[in-house]
Amino acid sequence: MPGTKRTSATGLHKRSVTLHGHATSVALEPAFWDALQLWAHDEGRSLAALIASIDRGREEGSLASALRLAVLAYAFSRDPDAPGLDETGEGGASPPRSTRPR
Repeated sequence: MPGTKRTSATGLHKRSVTLHGHATSVALEPAFWDALQLWAHDEGRSLAALIASIDRGREEGSLASALRLAVLAYAFSRDPDAPGLDETGEGGASPPRSTRPR
């Protein structure tokens, strides 16, 4: 992804974003950057605007954690049959049942 820099052995990609007029760096796995980009595209807004709205809604924790949780919530909201998080960010749905015979 343009504008990203892979950090050492972690596999994370670091990007610089501007929030509230200040530049900050965020390191996420490439799959989360891809999901954020798709989400922003689906909503017809820039990646920066999406990240800023997620940042405004977070109450505590790191921006990276807030972005990961937001991507998961968005993904689960698109597939109502998928197990997901409730409105508190905790596990709200039952995990899928194992298909293994007992």
